[in-house]
Amino acid sequence: MLPEALEAQDLCPQFTLEERGIRTSDDISPSAAAIGQDRGFEALRFGVDIRAPGYNLFLLGREGTGMQEAAVGFLKERALQEITPADWVYVSNFAQWHRPNAMRLPPGQGRRLADAMDKFIAEVRESVPAFLEAEENQNRIRAIEEDYQQRPEKALEDLRTRAAEKSIALIRTPMGFGFGPLSGDQIVKPEVFKKLPKTEREKIEAEIEGFQKELQAILKQIQNWDRERREAIRKLISELTALAIGTAMEQLLADFRMLPEVLDHLEDVRRDLVENFHGILAMQQKARQAAIAEGAGDSHGDLDGFERYRVNPLVVHEDGQGAPVVIEDHPTLFNLAGRVEHLARYGALVTDFNLIKAGALHRANGGYLVLDARKVLTEPFAWDALKRALKAANITIESPGQSLSLVATVSLEPEPIPLDIKVVLVGERMVYYLLSELDPEFPELFKIEADFDETMDRDAPAEDEFLGGLAERIRRVGLRPFDSGALAQVLRHSVRLAGDRKKLSIEWRGITDLLREANHLAAKSGRSLVLAEDVRGSIDLRIRRADRLREKSLEAMHREQVLIDSTGTRVGQINALSVLQLGGFAFGRPSRITARVRLGAGKVIDIEREVELGGPLHSKGILILSGFLSARYAPKDPFSLAATLVFEQSYGGVDGDSASAAELYCLLSALSELPLRQDLAVTGSVNQFGDVQAIGGVNEKIEGFFDLCKLRGLTGSQGVLIPVANRDHLVLKDDVVSAVADGKFHVYAVRRIDQGIALLTGKDAGERDRQGRFPKDSVNGLVEERLRSFARARRDFGRTGPGGQGADGQGPDGQVPEGSGQSAAVAMGPAKARRAKS
Repeated sequence: MLPEALEAQDLCPQFTLEERGIRTSDDISPSAAAIGQDRGFEALRFGVDIRAPGYNLFLLGREGTGMQEAAVGFLKERALQEITPADWVYVSNFAQWHRPNAMRLPPGQGRRLADAMDKFIAEVRESVPAFLEAEENQNRIRAIEEDYQQRPEKALEDLRTRAAEKSIALIRTPMGFGFGPLSGDQIVKPEVFKKLPKTEREKIEAEIEGFQKELQAILKQIQNWDRERREAIRKLISELTALAIGTAMEQLLADFRMLPEVLDHLEDVRRDLVENFHGILAMQQKARQAAIAEGAGDSHGDLDGFERYRVNPLVVHEDGQGAPVVIEDHPTLFNLAGRVEHLARYGALVTDFNLIKAGALHRANGGYLVLDARKVLTEPFAWDALKRALKAANITIESPGQSLSLVATVSLEPEPIPLDIKVVLVGERMVYYLLSELDPEFPELFKIEADFDETMDRDAPAEDEFLGGLAERIRRVGLRPFDSGALAQVLRHSVRLAGDRKKLSIEWRGITDLLREANHLAAKSGRSLVLAEDVRGSIDLRIRRADRLREKSLEAMHREQVLIDSTGTRVGQINALSVLQLGGFAFGRPSRITARVRLGAGKVIDIEREVELGGPLHSKGILILSGFLSARYAPKDPFSLAATLVFEQSYGGVDGDSASAAELYCLLSALSELPLRQDLAVTGSVNQFGDVQAIGGVNEKIEGFFDLCKLRGLTGSQGVLIPVANRDHLVLKDDVVSAVADGKFHVYAVRRIDQGIALLTGKDAGERDRQGRFPKDSVNGLVEERLRSFARARRDFGRTGPGGQGADGQGPDGQVPEGSGQSAAVAMGPAKARRAKS
């Protein structure tokens, strides 16, 4: 029985939208929902609803399906109904400056507190010095100064008076104070003093020594009085400063009286500010002088002593805005977990808690974080940081050097922030499966997989839903309306992308690009409506941009630089079909397969595998067809075949089993010595029972052989054999469909090897009769007889083979040695053997 010849209507689906009342895309109600993704959205809803550790999500599917866009839309809609999370701010830790404190505040209060603290600091910087310089306060300071200034003067005056009573004068010299004897109102000169009687001199010296000790005591007391003066002034200034700061802080305390943690922090601020205010002013003055000396102007930079009292609003929200949905396109370690920045100051890098910057985990805390899985995995330290945060349920900011213990310098160690988040990873299926297999922590942290399909079942409701998606995108992107013919062409293109007439592709990125390109062609033509010719033109231009190598390949075959016959017949030669994928463009290419057979030990040699150009799937196909041959023909005789198969003029790798049917046809031709039609090309895989199985890329393969035949001139007999199972995958180009309709090209659907070999040879394949024998003139009969002749020759060689050979007369490789007595009849095959014998 010959294979079925398909009709033109079997080669491409047809869409008549006018029958549905659709004239343009404006007649279609737009659909913004994710079309055909019921399974994925069920998982997404479940993962969002369940609140338990580890129930983060992984959206797996092919890029271009719009799964991330659809998921983000769903998450944003859900997030609007959820509670707005708290604000987080960092404030100074006055006890340990390198460990700033994290403070949780109600939504909106973080920015409010930061602004209020900035105003407070600005007010304090101006008001405290002004308050201290007030006349009343300056008088109090001067009173202390005067009080302590009078004490040493009074003590010295008292000492001077008592010394004068003893005729001793208190003298102030450049070296300090001293005493000298008096004579009347004059100091006794040293030479006069020496002439005094000894007893008188000793008496005066003793009195001077006594007054000297009193003077030393007074001078020591003066130092104490000076210290007491400074302390009294400092205490007064501190009291005045505390009073001024307290006055400035009253409004702050009133504004945040309902937030105990803020009040506690403000008390710490007040205490530290009172203690360090004047030191900070002195530090600012030094910094200003240093900046001027360096030529930086009258500026001391962004960091000054008052920065320690500011509030760093790390994450702030507006109350009522719902939960955050954050998409991080560049998930580095710092962009995920935050960072501590540094400023260059006077040749050194300095930092404080105000330079702590939030990461995506901070911004998404209390909501949802969407990440590209491949990007996270390829960024150093990012994946480990994400897992640590999810496992610990907090966010710790640290540098890679700290985490790897490579840096021992003191740096900021911000207090970790509690984490409550749903992380949504988006990636290809292979990434998900590799993580599941290789990372034992992954299943614990991402318990929900949401699998988004690339296709949807095609029926009337599904087509209506798909058209709604097209209408939504046409309006959202701002394109011209599409007429019914253009929409039908897009539907047809979607089926072609799906590779199945019962499916529609929902890879929206590529489809949306096609809509834009068709709209562009319509605009260039000055039309207000996009027509079918615009869509077809866009598809043709896409092919044109990518098909340089396809044209070169066709040219090489047309000029017979690559040998491919498209007419005539040949024994042991067939046209197989393969697909080449170059980026996003795939095209079919005919390949010549040849087979040679002879007597041997039952081995089919795949030359591609022997030279390591054949992949494992191709080698598997060869072994399968070997199993078919050995089990089907001459099952009671030893399989005594030595055959070679090769893709001629193939200089690259070959993989896949879609040529195994063609290789089997080629072997059957070589064994039966029946020529195969070269105007037919073959694709399909075969199993050990001779069933022809479905393959991929059927449209490209058919079109690849058709293009060659069309280039050389269609004869009306040319065509392609495909598996019956691939009928539903046919979405062929218009020129192929037209050629089939006109009888210039043919597509045959093959179910069994026997059907294909009958069409290729023009001879019936043959079935076994009741005695288990094939008809002698059938293809199967000729093949079986040839294999039996090999078996008989092998047995004869086993009995009469020359010395040094094995028991069956063969060498180590199972081949019959030259000069072993093989008859010309056996070598020529059964048909020629009969003539030779006669």
